[in-house]
Amino acid sequence: MSADGAVPVEPAVPAVLAFGSNLPGTLSAPEDQIRRAAHALAGTDGVDGVRPLAASAMYATAPWGVTDQEEFRNCVLVVETTLSPLTLLHHCQDLEQAARRVRSRHWGPRTLDIDIIDYAGVRSEGQWDEELVLPHPWAHQRAFVLAPWLDADPQAVLDGRPMRQLLADLDGGDADALAGIRALPDVRWAP
Repeated sequence: MSADGAVPVEPAVPAVLAFGSNLPGTLSAPEDQIRRAAHALAGTDGVDGVRPLAASAMYATAPWGVTDQEEFRNCVLVVETTLSPLTLLHHCQDLEQAARRVRSRHWGPRTLDIDIIDYAGVRSEGQWDEELVLPHPWAHQRAFVLAPWLDADPQAVLDGRPMRQLLADLDGGDADALAGIRALPDVRWAP
């Protein structure tokens, strides 16, 4: 892979994507925004080079960072991809733009947010820090990422630590958020 991450990867590698929304789009509720974006990325007519491996249930979660906003809908999609990290990121950003995401407040309300949480265990180590840091720098602190990821992949590991351990180790900052996370089992994305 080149330093800019633009060279396609062969063979395909796993990547973990976290989807979130707490604002309705022009025509749909937050969970519909997420389903539509997941399908556009990894569905049967999705992006070439992205294939779904597993998906979590949809979760209702308390906001993180900025708490004076509506509850979020979150899910995790594990994919296999031949796209480079930056190319995958740009496809995710295109979907955010299509959902009319406005970045008016850091960690604020949004119609759609798609984060690359992990990409084949790669550490960016400054390569693309202005655009993408891998693994996601706050994933280990965010119950709204960890719980859905564990749902999608019970064997998941981040930075060498099992997902169950990361969830158990959450300290006071997000431990309370675990109580505010609930799966919506009837709302699951499928390709």
